[in-house]
Amino acid sequence: MSELPYVTLSSATSLDGYLDTADPPRLTLSNKEDSDRVDGVRAHSDAILVGARTVRRDNPRLLVRSPAHRTRREAAGLPHSPWKVTVTTTGDLDPRAAFFTTGEIPKLVYCPTSAAARIRQNLGDSALVVGLGAEVEMRELVADLADRGIRELMVEGGATVHTQFLAANLADELHLVVAPLFVGDSRAPRFVGDAAFPWAGDRRATLADVRQIGDVVLMRYALSTRFAAHDAAHTPWHSGPPVGIGIP
Repeated sequence: MSELPYVTLSSATSLDGYLDTADPPRLTLSNKEDSDRVDGVRAHSDAILVGARTVRRDNPRLLVRSPAHRTRREAAGLPHSPWKVTVTTTGDLDPRAAFFTTGEIPKLVYCPTSAAARIRQNLGDSALVVGLGAEVEMRELVADLADRGIRELMVEGGATVHTQFLAANLADELHLVVAPLFVGDSRAPRFVGDAAFPWAGDRRATLADVRQIGDVVLMRYALSTRFAAHDAAHTPWHSGPPVGIGIP
């Protein structure tokens, strides 16, 4: 089996730990400067993963926006944007969503094997549907991505996906942006749900960097032993040219 991809989790929350409000419209937590930073992290990635609920709720395009980043990727023999990946249990996905219709790049949908045929029929040729057993386990998902040539995986949420990656101890680093506002509504989605996390009690995650970006704060946490070597080999804050490896 190939070495698992280096996994970077990326999220933005309110001061009280929420990802959004319970009701529309969608809450804006980031700012333009931080959005540019996130675009740089995307440009360094081979694939971006979000949960199916994020696809439905936020309708993200998940593309590298900066022309300079896209040009650097293409000069390195990479597609202009990373692969798009999502995971679903129910298969409730609209093939007209921006996830599927934007970007001439591969899109992968992971699901239970029992749902794969139905999801393939629904999505047609807009994505490659991969069945992974009775339930999708994140370790099996990232192992499959590794076998497909993915070496840098960016995970952009939502709460269920972040919870699963953290609880399974699959994340190498976490980028957590905190916005200066409160949501104050327990119906709203939080950054993570209930789980047994590796960083609890006497075991603390390592804070690697803190950076003010306009009116938000970025905290960067090292979550694995791979962080130090990876960080030394990459441009700080992912501000330089892409370093992803070509995808077969």
